[in-house]
Amino acid sequence: MKRKLLSVLTALALTAGVTACGSADNADNINEESSALEVTNETADSAAPEANADSTSLSNSNASFPMTIKHALGETVISEKPENVVAIAWGNPDVPLALGVVPVGISEANFGPRDENGLLAWTANAFTELGAEPNVFDDTDGWDYEAIADCAPDVILAAYSGLSQEEYDRLSEIAPVVAYPEIAWSTTWQDETINDAAALGLEDEGRVLVAETEELIAEKLSEYPDLEGKKVGFFWLSEDDLGTFYIYTNNDPRAAFLGDLGLVTPESVTNLIEDDTAFSITVSAENADLLDDVDIIITYGQESLVEAMQKDGRFSKIPAVNNGAFVLLDSNDVLAAASTPTVLSIPYCIDDYLKALNDAAAKIQ
Repeated sequence: MKRKLLSVLTALALTAGVTACGSADNADNINEESSALEVTNETADSAAPEANADSTSLSNSNASFPMTIKHALGETVISEKPENVVAIAWGNPDVPLALGVVPVGISEANFGPRDENGLLAWTANAFTELGAEPNVFDDTDGWDYEAIADCAPDVILAAYSGLSQEEYDRLSEIAPVVAYPEIAWSTTWQDETINDAAALGLEDEGRVLVAETEELIAEKLSEYPDLEGKKVGFFWLSEDDLGTFYIYTNNDPRAAFLGDLGLVTPESVTNLIEDDTAFSITVSAENADLLDDVDIIITYGQESLVEAMQKDGRFSKIPAVNNGAFVLLDSNDVLAAASTPTVLSIPYCIDDYLKALNDAAAKIQ
């Protein structure tokens, strides 16, 4: 099937005339080391090399099956190139779609503005581009094992997910499952793309897609030089109770993605992290004065949240609060959903996200 979306991204990247390393230095400050799945192609002499984040051992021309994929929940053997693909949890459906592969079943989006099929705009657009109708599972209250089994999948993609061992084992009775590499809900959009693509025998194409998307990001960033190096924290706060709030660590893709945008994790946030595997930290408002180097706050909420924080003296030492340097994400807007990025959501929302960040940066004094 013609890979229309990949071609579109290629055209965008070629017009940029820039490399993907434009924000690499600052990305090192916020992104953890890539943790792609470990993949082994089992050839006749069983001598094929293993793939990891530092080597590209699979290509479309020589990817072979059976394939063994090692991940946090065990080892998955894919006996032959998958034909029927199911993609569950956040973002995984976007990977095969971006590669021109129509999944036979996918999870409904569980956050943000969705269409009548329960899909976010970029996922719905991909189905339209490929001339296909989606088969969507409503798994808000748990996986719909029966519906997944009815799809007769050859593989279940879940490289970004929070599968428990029990859920993984049960899904594995239906088909081979690609789980997260190391930590639940901590797979970056790059690794999600590469790992899901590898399971389809399309790792090379997945890596090309990642490179093209990174080039697109670099092109867009060139329009916003003032963002470089700004210290940004991604918070979760409740206007009704500001006594305790949360800050996402770089284990969460929302925070990790900021490094791709040339932004930096505030040192004060890094100093509060005690568990290297946690995707968020809990902070008491009584300790908010420690966050005296946060230039910009990204959070879900309305202007009334900013006003409440500015009136609360416990937040007076945070520069972002004093300056009103916020990116406020409305749960009814696509940008809120795109803050957890996928290979399809990035090109769809990058302009709006960078503009919102730049508007906040303009308030820094």
